[in-house]
Amino acid sequence: MMDAPSLLPLQLRDVVFVAGHRRIIDGITVEFAAGTRTLMVGPNGAGKSVLLRLCHGLLTPSSGRVAWNSTPATKAPGTPRRQAMVFQRPVMLRRSALANIVYALQAAGYPRAEHLDRAHAALQRVGLVSVARHSARVLSGGEQQRLALARAWAIEPEVLFLDEPTANLDPGATHEIEAVIEAMHQAGTKIIMVTHNLGQAHRMGDEILFIHRGRIAECSPAERFFKHPATSEAAEFINGELPW
Repeated sequence: MMDAPSLLPLQLRDVVFVAGHRRIIDGITVEFAAGTRTLMVGPNGAGKSVLLRLCHGLLTPSSGRVAWNSTPATKAPGTPRRQAMVFQRPVMLRRSALANIVYALQAAGYPRAEHLDRAHAALQRVGLVSVARHSARVLSGGEQQRLALARAWAIEPEVLFLDEPTANLDPGATHEIEAVIEAMHQAGTKIIMVTHNLGQAHRMGDEILFIHRGRIAECSPAERFFKHPATSEAAEFINGELPW
């Protein structure tokens, strides 16, 4: 699997997503390249989480095209794609922390002989070795989120999608989660993440996508976005003047 062609860049062309009579995503064209950490910000209802799900393939565009490295996402090769997603409230299977990771490895198609070694290594990376045999559902919110990241990291994703992974956590747990995400980035995983925390976006983002009313209103390096926003909507959002 490590010798497979790169998934990136991920390209969206004129992507529209309609639910009911509402255009939640309204003609987005964007390319996600390797290396950079991409943070999506914007008001509530702007379409950030829907856009993330379209990128990951959980939703199908009403029109437009989503493609991995020029190959349509709907025509994935037989080998598993090295991509993963962690949600704001991760779903924990009714089994141990270790078994949750083993299940992810099984689903990704890794050889059975590798499962336990990879699962233990993933728990080690996120500091959860001591709870390996504990039921995943009795772990704290921060531990469950670290387990979700371990489950993703175990499959060595080239791309990791994150939907507000620290939204329900205290500052200490948030710091731990950010450290794991940064470690994954340093290991070579492309990070595409939605956050409402502008401080977090400033700390963790290399580039910022500002989503407003289903469109990309601005895409720029993080420092430029926060110091010199190119649109009035982005400036209002940064200053807390645009409704969330």
